[in-house]
Amino acid sequence: MQNSCTRGSFLVARSFQRITAGRILPSDPTLTPDTRPSEFLIEFVAFHLSHTRIRHFPIDILSPPSNETPIESDEPKRCHACFRPRSLCFCELIPKVANQTDVLIMQHRRERSHPFNTARIVGQSLQKCRVMVAYNHELAERFATMPLSDGVGLLYPGDNAKLLSDLSPEERPKQLVVIDGTWHHAKTLFRDIPRLQTLPRYRLAPSQPGRYRIRREPNEHALSTLEATVAALSAIEPTTPGFDRLLDVFDRMIADQIGHAKSNWRLNETRRRGSANVPRVLTEDVSKIVVAYGEQERGNTDNATATDSHSPAPLFWNAVRMGTGEFFRCAIQSESLTDESFMRRLRLTTEELEPLVTVDEFRERWRTFVRPDDRVATFHRSTSKLLEDIGADFSPSIVLKSINLNPQTKESDPRTPAILSDQTSNSRPLRRLAWAVRFVEELVQHSAN
Repeated sequence: MQNSCTRGSFLVARSFQRITAGRILPSDPTLTPDTRPSEFLIEFVAFHLSHTRIRHFPIDILSPPSNETPIESDEPKRCHACFRPRSLCFCELIPKVANQTDVLIMQHRRERSHPFNTARIVGQSLQKCRVMVAYNHELAERFATMPLSDGVGLLYPGDNAKLLSDLSPEERPKQLVVIDGTWHHAKTLFRDIPRLQTLPRYRLAPSQPGRYRIRREPNEHALSTLEATVAALSAIEPTTPGFDRLLDVFDRMIADQIGHAKSNWRLNETRRRGSANVPRVLTEDVSKIVVAYGEQERGNTDNATATDSHSPAPLFWNAVRMGTGEFFRCAIQSESLTDESFMRRLRLTTEELEPLVTVDEFRERWRTFVRPDDRVATFHRSTSKLLEDIGADFSPSIVLKSINLNPQTKESDPRTPAILSDQTSNSRPLRRLAWAVRFVEELVQHSAN
């Protein structure tokens, strides 16, 4: 009973504090902050009692609040600049660096309040730095009309990206755009902001693993936004002092976080996983496995017309039956096929896009290809969902990513599985299908051992 009373008192007191601060107002129009505090609290408690399951409150809570009674909070006090607990705040240590190159960081909105947000540290440190924070479509709209320097460049890897350390002073960018977010967010930002795709691209060649030991990175040479920005500026303006001190602050942040970590908090290490849970069908009749990959319509970046109810439809689908090598390919009519930028990413040839069929025609072709006792294996759940959304999920599916076995093969692996040796396309759909096939072959071999 005592615990319930204490908890109830705390909840009501906290709720009253939030209401009087203007953050929450009950739906009852008679309850307004204009009411005298004592009367308002009594009315609010009555309102609160009638809308919660907590019934055991001490009687004296209905008395007018005392100015001498502090409202306690179990939340640690945080610095409003770095969003970290005051005990771990390092804002005073961040050096002011007089960089010469303008830096523009485009940050995905979900990173804004993250306590390990290294772009925030960069923004506090660099003299010439601006951080834009928004969702993809908002960033695209703002960036489309933003004036940029004639020597602007994008720090983003790619086949045509120039290595910064190889450039002469005249070739180095005068303004640097940096994308900040998770690896998935970075890819979607580049995809959804057309102007980014028109900028010259520059890359780094890290000589040692990244220092970021809190978040897991996709590979040992992946860098945080702070590390990447410092490395890029060090190559562009090697005589500017202060970059090493900025890295020292970054190292301290990591060390402090690890030192104050909970006992069950894990470092940036590969998880130890349990058994591989390979589906039994992979150890029995491989000819019943159909490996598939499909491309969906491009995302709608127009916030005014985007709707939550619309599910993206497939616009290209390829698949292969393990064991026999039977191949399926189909292109579906879609307005996305007229988007030149989108189609350049897919690298589909004219031959692969002919003939174009309707969704209904695709559904019937796919129904003819698969058998009721087949298992359709896709690497991601979102791929198999493309079939579900159009009523073409005629066979049970297997999501390869859910299997507890780290694939040795990578998407960038140029090797073509023997079962796809007759397919000569360099399109993204075929490359990703080949990746999934190689993983299935690994699973079969793993089960055999």
